[in-house]
Formats: sequence, structure tokens, C-alpha cells
Amino acid sequence: MLAKGDGSVREYDSYVALGDSFTEGLNDFNPDGTFRGWADRLAEILAEGQPGFQYANLALRGKMLAEIIEEQVPIALELKPDLVTLCAGGNDVIVPGSDVDEIAAQLDEVIGKLRAAGIDVLVFNGPDTKHLPVMSVLRGKIGIYNAHLWTSAIRHGAKIVDLWAMDPLHDPRAWSDDRLHFTAEGHRRIALRAAEVLGVPTSEDWREPWPVVDARADWITNRRSDLAWTKTHLLPWIRRQLRGESMGDGLSPKRPQLEPFAVRPPVSDDRAPAS
Repeated sequence: MLAKGDGSVREYDSYVALGDSFTEGLNDFNPDGTFRGWADRLAEILAEGQPGFQYANLALRGKMLAEIIEEQVPIALELKPDLVTLCAGGNDVIVPGSDVDEIAAQLDEVIGKLRAAGIDVLVFNGPDTKHLPVMSVLRGKIGIYNAHLWTSAIRHGAKIVDLWAMDPLHDPRAWSDDRLHFTAEGHRRIALRAAEVLGVPTSEDWREPWPVVDARADWITNRRSDLAWTKTHLLPWIRRQLRGESMGDGLSPKRPQLEPFAVRPPVSDDRAPAS
């Protein structure tokens, strides 16, 4: 559904999500242990009142931009859905020594191809990592990458979800323990923001304030948390990169085909507690 110049709203009949773990839905769990994520949540919003709505999610954790371009983009171009969401390049940007300008240039070409095929494209820039311990060192690279994405969106007539400007994502409760993926509540807010950018009305507001926290962790607790995170998440990630391995090796996309999508019955979100 997209607001048009005459004030009417376009209804999307088909949607394909491309990307990596962010779009696959880590770490937003369904009751059966599978991943839900913002893309599934957005599909639920788009499918409301649309019995013929179809949805595919080709995203897979650990995918680098080149893999997404080679494995996922051709399928999207063949399926030619009404809408494609594209969030890619994040895994490339965080690799030490990577060329942000080159990564952005590759993504720009993909956006151009999708738009030339007559597909509406919604892209996502990177979130602000200023408030994330250790990960804050990536803020400059992400900022440059985001500037490129805004330019590409304007150049090709794509829409963009500005994660950097989403203040609720600055709260630690929006992030999982690995500091790379969002919680269920983070995914919920991102889906609502994506719907807003598309001009689709929702009954909830992504700007809703977080519950007030009585006390923040002290410096010693934060440093212990940083050390635990480095051991549990950062070092294993570095080892995988050095070996050329990926979290997604041997796995398949959760929704590889463009198929009818039924809205899930309401379930309780795994939202962050107030304290």
C-alpha cells in the first residue's frame, strides 16, 4: 500500500524481502522457535485485508553483499513483486579495512536494477551505534554508508527507512545481547516505521516511549558485560571471517518462494521488561 499523488493508497499484492540476518529476523522468535522479525511483521501489516497477498523472504544470516547480489537479487528480478525490501552491506561494512564507498556503489547498482524493473524498493540505512559499547567505533563508517544510501534512494526513486534517526533504537533494550541484532520489540518498532514510510496506516506508534528504568548499570558491570560480549560474540565472529565461514552456511531461506501469506493470530511479543 503506497500513498499516490491523487491521495489514494496503492495496495501491494506481493512482497519479497532481501538481505541478511536483520531481515531474516534474528533475534525475534516465534512460539515455535523460528525467527519472525520486522519483515514478517511488515508482511502481516501489508496482508491485512488482502486475501491474495504473497510474500517471500530470501534473507539469510551472515550473507555478504556479493552473496545477496548473486543469490537473492536475480530471484527478486524474476519474481518481479510489487515491493522489495533491501537491507544489505552491513556485514561488509563491519569488516576491518572494507571500502564503504565500493560497498555502497554495488548496492546502488542493485537498487537501480530493481527500480528499472518497475519494482517499488524500500531500503534501510544503518542504525546509530553511538550508544552501543565497543560497536560505537563503527559509527563513522556507518554514517558514510548511510549518506551513500540516501543518495541512491533519491537517485533511483526508492524509499528509505532511516534507522539512524529512530530514537527508540538508541535504548539498549532494542538490542539483543550480541549487539548486532534487535530484540522482538526492536523488530516491532522497525516494522511499524517501515509501514509508515510506505504510507500504510497502523494502530501502533513506533515512537512510543520505553518504560522508565529505575537504575542504570554501573561502570564495572558495563565493563564485565563488554568482556563477556567480546568472548561470546566478537571473537567467534572474527574467527568465522578469517576462515571464510558464515552463520548461514548450510541453511536455507525461511520463505524461498513467493507464496500466499496468512496473518498470524496475535501472540505476546517478547518485549523487554521495564527493569
